[in-house]
Amino acid sequence: MNDFILTLSCPDRVGIVHNVTGWLLNRHGNIIDAQQFGDAETNRFFLRVHFNLPEPTTVDELEASFASVAHRFDMEAQIYDAQRKERVLILVSRQGHCLNDLLFRTHSGHLPIEIAGIVSNHNDFASLAASYNLPFHHLPVTADTRAQQEQQILDLVNEHRIDLVVLARYMQILSADLCEALKGRAINIHHSFLPSFKGARPYHQAHARGVKIIGATAHYVTSDLDEGPIIEQDIERVHHAMSPAELTQVGSDIESLVLARAVRWHVEHRILLNGDRTVVFR
Repeated sequence: MNDFILTLSCPDRVGIVHNVTGWLLNRHGNIIDAQQFGDAETNRFFLRVHFNLPEPTTVDELEASFASVAHRFDMEAQIYDAQRKERVLILVSRQGHCLNDLLFRTHSGHLPIEIAGIVSNHNDFASLAASYNLPFHHLPVTADTRAQQEQQILDLVNEHRIDLVVLARYMQILSADLCEALKGRAINIHHSFLPSFKGARPYHQAHARGVKIIGATAHYVTSDLDEGPIIEQDIERVHHAMSPAELTQVGSDIESLVLARAVRWHVEHRILLNGDRTVVFR
């Protein structure tokens, strides 16, 4: 299968789609799926095209071939091998629901990723990682050792050619340097609609305030805590008779689902940045 995915954004103007499809026609390419969006507020155009070609080629060759079109329209364009699975490193602390969900979805073939390893500042899920035959890296951290621990994480990212880092309820704040090193390739799951109920015991805070709806937010990691571009959100209605433990269970389910969606859309190259927002081609 010579399948590829082209994503691009550029200033909106006449002729973008015509030139992209003309380039594909010259290569005898067949469009499998295409989605586009023009943002009137930012005057930017976004496009995702899944296509195949009759002859084998490489991403580097295609990008070189497309460079003239990209330059003509001042495009930020990327081409991906649609058959290649993204390599993922999962970071987790002591809440394992999101980790367990990602592992099961991947193992069952429902999530098209290759998990290269699991990193944790605790040992709680070493046996879970072993049950999936995955490397488990126990990297404890204190205020005094944070810089060294983060360098170990970055070394793993580089050594294992990681495409995406997933913070699956990793309860440590990343430094600005690590956020910058992972810019655009790190996703976090947050236990609410941002920026509500930050900090510890969020569902106890929600219970104390008598909320009727709880939710979760998946977003890209930036140095501004929990302020990165939002990828996906979801909610569930709750009621006064539910205990904090019951709210926690409902919230855990939402978090797992929202994070899985965000990871899938990222590795399928469906997310394009639009300033501080995202365009998500589902």
